[in-house]
Amino acid sequence: MSDFFATMLASGASPNSLRSYGLALLRWWRFLAAIGVSWDRATPVEARDFVLWMRVVGPVGRPSGYAPTTINHALAVVKAFYVDRAAAGQGPLVNLIPSAAHRAGRQVQAHHNPMAPFTAGRRAPLRQKILDRLPRSLPDGMFDALFAALGSHRDRALLAFYVSTGARASELLGVSVDHIDPGEQRIGVHRKGSGRLQWLPASADSFVWLRLYEQQLDRPDGERALWLTRRRPVRPLTYSATRRMLQRANLSLGTSWTLHDLRHTAAQRMIEDPNLSLTDVQWVLGHAHLTTTQIYLRSRTDEVVARVLEHHRTRRDRPTEMPPAAGYTRDVLDVLLSGGRRG
Repeated sequence: MSDFFATMLASGASPNSLRSYGLALLRWWRFLAAIGVSWDRATPVEARDFVLWMRVVGPVGRPSGYAPTTINHALAVVKAFYVDRAAAGQGPLVNLIPSAAHRAGRQVQAHHNPMAPFTAGRRAPLRQKILDRLPRSLPDGMFDALFAALGSHRDRALLAFYVSTGARASELLGVSVDHIDPGEQRIGVHRKGSGRLQWLPASADSFVWLRLYEQQLDRPDGERALWLTRRRPVRPLTYSATRRMLQRANLSLGTSWTLHDLRHTAAQRMIEDPNLSLTDVQWVLGHAHLTTTQIYLRSRTDEVVARVLEHHRTRRDRPTEMPPAAGYTRDVLDVLLSGGRRG
C-alpha cells in the first residue's frame, strides 16, 4: 500500500487526498479482514458484498448505512488501488470494480462530437444513485438562533468567518496568524486540492469577534495556528472538535446544521446579491468549474412554496368582472346581455 501512496505523492496529490484515500482503503481492508479474504484474492463478489455492507452498516450515529457519495468514493479509491497494483504486476489481473464501459462492452463517449455537449451515460455497476438535492443553507432567522446558541467568542468568530468567506471547514481551520489582514478585511486560506493561498474578503463583524477571541486567548509562544482549543493543553483546533461545537449548539436548538451548510449559506447570500456576478461567487468559493457554482441559482423549496402561495392569494383577490370588449360601451353590453332597453 505504501507504493500506492508514493505514486499518489509523485503525481502531486495533496495530504488531504492521501488521507481521504487512506480512510477509504482502511474501510476496504477491515471488510476483507472480517470475511477472511486477502486483498490479492478478492473478486467482484467481495466488491459486491462490500457495497451491501456499506449500505447497511454505516458509521457511528448513522443507522441507515453510509451515504451514496461515500460508497461511490470508496469504490473509486479501491478501483484506483487495484489499477496501480495491476500495473506493478500484483493482485488480480482483472479489476474487481466494474466500470460503465465494462457493462456496455465499449468505451463510453468514445466517438463524442466535440461540438456537442456530453450526455449522461449509464451508471456503472455497484455505483449508487445520487439524488439531485439543493444545497442546504440557513435562513437568516435560523442563523441568528445558531449564533446565539454558541458559548464562546472563538466559536462566534468561526461562525462569522464561515458565512462571510464561504471557505471550506478545513480551509478556515488551517489559517495561521500571519494570514490575517484586518486592515484589508481579508483572511488567507490554502485551497483544498491545489493548496494555493487565496485571500478571501470577510465581514467586519468577523474581525470584531476575532479580536474578542484573541483578547481572551493565552497563546503559547511560537504557536502559529489561528484557532486553538479553549482547554489545556492548548493546541490547534481540529475538525472533529469544531464539528462537536456545532453539534452542541444544534442539540440546544433541535436542529442538525453542519459546517458545510455554513458554506452553502455564504454562497446563497452572495448569489442573491445583485451586485455580485456568478463568476465573483465562483472565485470566492474556489470552484474550478462555473457549473458547480450554478447549483446555487436554483430556488430553494421554501422560496418556491412562498411564491406559489402568493400567486394563489393574488388570484383569489383579483376582480372577476371582465372588462368591456373592444368597441362596446358598458351600457350597450347591458342591453345585449341582460335584455334591457336603452332609455
